Formats: sequence, structure tokens, C-alpha cells
Amino acid sequence: MIGYLGIDVGSVSTNLVVLTEDLRVLHQIYLRTRGQPIVALQQGLQELAANLPEGLVIRGCGTTGSARQLAGVIAGADVVKNEITAHATATAFLVPGVRTIIEIGGQDSKIILLRDGMVQDFAMNTVCAAGTGSFLDQQAARLGIRIEDLGPMALRSTRPVRIAGRCTVFAESDMIHKQQLGHPTEDILYGLCEALVRNYMNNVARGKEITPPVAFQGGVAYNVGIRRAFEEALGHEVVVTPHHAVTGAIGAAMLAREAVRPGQPTNFRGFAAAAQPFAASSFECSYCANHCEVIDISSGGKLLARWGHRCPRWDLEGDAGLARNGEAASNNVATG
Repeated sequence: MIGYLGIDVGSVSTNLVVLTEDLRVLHQIYLRTRGQPIVALQQGLQELAANLPEGLVIRGCGTTGSARQLAGVIAGADVVKNEITAHATATAFLVPGVRTIIEIGGQDSKIILLRDGMVQDFAMNTVCAAGTGSFLDQQAARLGIRIEDLGPMALRSTRPVRIAGRCTVFAESDMIHKQQLGHPTEDILYGLCEALVRNYMNNVARGKEITPPVAFQGGVAYNVGIRRAFEEALGHEVVVTPHHAVTGAIGAAMLAREAVRPGQPTNFRGFAAAAQPFAASSFECSYCANHCEVIDISSGGKLLARWGHRCPRWDLEGDAGLARNGEAASNNVATG
């Protein structure tokens, strides 16, 4: 059996998916990154190896997410793509004819507009995490409820209250105020769902033409309260995509399938990479006004990859680049 591995490493979750040749999801893994992307990825590879059929051959590997370059080095990726491309590729396959993608993850949210299967426009949230999964997690913990129960509880609301949602600090203060006034928890929770949708519409989707079919994905798509609030705001159905929490990883696997031609060997290191020691460090280059932060990835004392620089000075390709490794070490300030 032939499979294609997709990896999506983000700030909150690390997702791995193996697709079959006919693009069926053979197995998927969703893990919390917990600020340790290398550890999370290696744990995911170990779990994946234990759950795949004997004799399966990984024919290609793709990575995406905020740590896609790091994941690409560790796993040995054949293709490294940004989240916009990965999500658009997977969703166009999972929801034929999709025109709008709403994606809300742990720390960021984005909107992707497709026309005839091609990305026409997109936008992402700014530095504020208002309206993302981490804020919902925080509020669920503060209220003493499981995050899985937040959505169903919100749907029991009969008179939702209006919550200020443009800022996490103001939203939390407003929720506490509404609690002190005696409003039922269900009404406060659905008010929060509505506030997060308003925040998304006024910031991420501002000025965008949202037309159906609309697909909703990311970890926040588990929340049925957010889904209903989107449907009420938009006035039409919002489709929660199959495997919505790992859509980016599915897209990465599909892109790997396209990238590796018949007879071409894959760069995938194999599942043994789960036990290989990797170390990340960085240094600031002082040769020009850019002051680039250069990231190094090494294993067993060997430098494997480097990125973050805007000029060829720290390239690893060729003898000139390799000769600079010692120079980088003398200039190095380790950060991880």
C-alpha cells in the first residue's frame, strides 16, 4: 500500500495525516504542540507508525503550518507550503465548488476566497487572539466547563446577551459583568459565540465578499455554537468539512502527492526520525541593518538546515556556504 504523509505544525496543535493513493484518510493524529514543536512532531510520528498497516510505504511527505520549515527538515519533506495553499487545496477537494473558507485555529484565524478552485483572495487576523481557540479554552476553564461542552451549552440559550468581542480583555470583563448581573451561563456563552463571529466579520473578513458554499474548519469548528452564530450572521448554511481539525495536513499530503512524480524518490526520512535527536538554535546576523535572526537546525552535531536570512551569506549550498558554518558559530547566540 502507498501512502502520502501530511504534517501541519502550528502554535497550538500538531496534526499528521496519511492519505491513500485515492485520497482517503487512512489515519490522522491531532496533538497539542505545547510550545515544543519538535517533541510534538516526533510523538506524532511515533503514534502514526504504530497505527499504520504493515507494509505501507510513504511515497511523499508535505508540511505546512507556522513551523512548516522545521517540520520539513525533521520529517524530510518533498514539499513545504503555506497554510493558505494547503487549506485551499484540501477544501476544494472535500467541498466541491467551495467559494469561501473560514478557518479558526488556536492562535489565528483566516478567510480564503476561491473562484473556480483557485485562491482569489485571503486575509488573516492581526496580532490579537480575540476570537480564536485559545481564548475559548481560557473562558471555558474560567467558567469551570469542558471546552467540548461550551458549544452545546451555548445552544441552550434562550436570550443571549451581547458581549464585547473586539478584545480578549474587554470580552472577559464583559462576561464577568454579565455573570454578576445574574444572566444564565448559557446566554453568556452564546453571546460570546456571537461576539467572536462579529469580531471575525469586522476584522478578518472585512471588505470580503462571502458567498456560498462556505466551509468552516480548524479546531474551533468543533464548537456548534460558533457554527450557528456564523450561519445566523451570514444567512446561509456553513459546512463543517470532514476532518476539519486536520484539513491543513490533508492539503499538505495532497500537495506531496502532486510533487513526487512516478519513479522519483521521496525525501521522507522515515519514522525513525521520531527517535533522532534534533536541536534548534538561532543567532542574529550583524553584517547589515537587517539584523536577520537566522535559525539553525542540527542533529548529531551536523547542521541540517538554516533559514531566516535575507541574503546568501548564510546559505548552506555549496562550499562557500559550508565554509561559513564556523563563522556562524562564532557569531551565534543560542536561543533554543
